[in-house]
Amino acid sequence: MALAGRHAPLFAAMCIWPLAVAASDAPMESASDWTFRVLLDGQPIGEHRFRLSGDRGAGERTLVSEARFTVRWLGITLYRYQHHAVERWRGDCLAALSADTDDNGTRTQVSAQAQDAQFDVTAPVPQSARGCVMSFAYWHPALRTQQRLLNTQTGRIEPVRITLLGDAPLEVGVRSVVATGWRIHGPAQPIDVWYSAQGDWIGLDTRVDGGRTLRYRRP
Repeated sequence: MALAGRHAPLFAAMCIWPLAVAASDAPMESASDWTFRVLLDGQPIGEHRFRLSGDRGAGERTLVSEARFTVRWLGITLYRYQHHAVERWRGDCLAALSADTDDNGTRTQVSAQAQDAQFDVTAPVPQSARGCVMSFAYWHPALRTQQRLLNTQTGRIEPVRITLLGDAPLEVGVRSVVATGWRIHGPAQPIDVWYSAQGDWIGLDTRVDGGRTLRYRRP
């Protein structure tokens, strides 16, 4: 059962990342630590944490992403997933990436670095792209303008199209809030990313193998 294949920033990405804010950068500074409960068909399977450090004014920041999921049935472990990624950002562009993923026993390591006007992925499969490259950085307001995103689990640079879903109620902890959603088209299944009225990333919905629903929710 492959849960995370295209969402590692989420797993991210996952990667599988924020879109619902205006061009101002102020909301991005409102949070530097995101912890999500991860639910599969409504049942908790683990957590995904994102920690952003550094000074945007200085142009250098680091994002650490850590995910651990376990799917059990009648006490039997059916699936395990672990993901650890370190992303170095220069301005709004990814400067370097080191990621290690264990997808139910299949291990993948991704390395990438920007060099002058070129972004090079050196592992697992070498590839290059010109210009600024972003990962599936759901926390980042500039994500909504992107037409390609780097999958931190597979190392592939994937074409995407991002559209506004609009406002809808979203359960966050014990509260229902009005959230603004954006949809990322391009992966095998669309990814719906949700933001508070203040522009903070608060949720994510997508489908995984077997038509099951995967959700990220802030506690």
